[in-house]
Amino acid sequence: MNSLLITGTDTEAGKTVLTTALAAYWQKYCASQSLGIMKPIQSGIGDREVYQKLFSLSQTSEEITPLYFQAPLAPPIAAAKENRDVDLGIVWQALTKLQAQRDFVLIEALGGLGSPVTDELTVADLAAEWRLPTVLVVPVKLGSISQAVANVALAKMTRVNLLGIVLNCTQPRTEEEVEDLTPVRMVRSLTNMPVFGCLPYLENPLDLDKLAQVASNLDLEQLLPFRKLIKSL
Repeated sequence: MNSLLITGTDTEAGKTVLTTALAAYWQKYCASQSLGIMKPIQSGIGDREVYQKLFSLSQTSEEITPLYFQAPLAPPIAAAKENRDVDLGIVWQALTKLQAQRDFVLIEALGGLGSPVTDELTVADLAAEWRLPTVLVVPVKLGSISQAVANVALAKMTRVNLLGIVLNCTQPRTEEEVEDLTPVRMVRSLTNMPVFGCLPYLENPLDLDKLAQVASNLDLEQLLPFRKLIKSL
């Protein structure tokens, strides 16, 4: 499948940083291949606006975010405040159309794998049902190991095609601090998942050159379709 879902252990884990880093890398090294970015559901101002500012996607706001709600709350709650439903049919139609039009589609999920999409479904349920290859972003902070273990357990329970983990520094961290808070060997051992690397804290998360650089430091060969791309460079 020509898509990659980027989710996290929670809100503010670093999903947008990884999404924009991968998009910047793709834009720099794959200009001949078309890229689409989607935030399927957004509540409040946020990621869609970042994508529109950074990238020339030739996508309308609705093509980037098929479902948009005003209140920065969980979608079923935000939708209820507007007397609306979370219509996943609209999202699915927009996603399949974008997948048909683009060589590769980056999809940024909302919240974590356990975040509610509707009153009955979570992000994990959607990832599994739509068969989306998925990467889990884990922030470098105290408590993140247990969150990583819980999210991976949920992914396995719901049969999500989880490819692995990317660590992300949400604030400046030394190598020693990263090792103390989220040691890669322990994260790998407890989750039985590969760790593709660690994103450093970015003072300017809108610097495309820096975003592409930090993406290049990840083990992108493990992230399809980047494996095929890298072999062709």
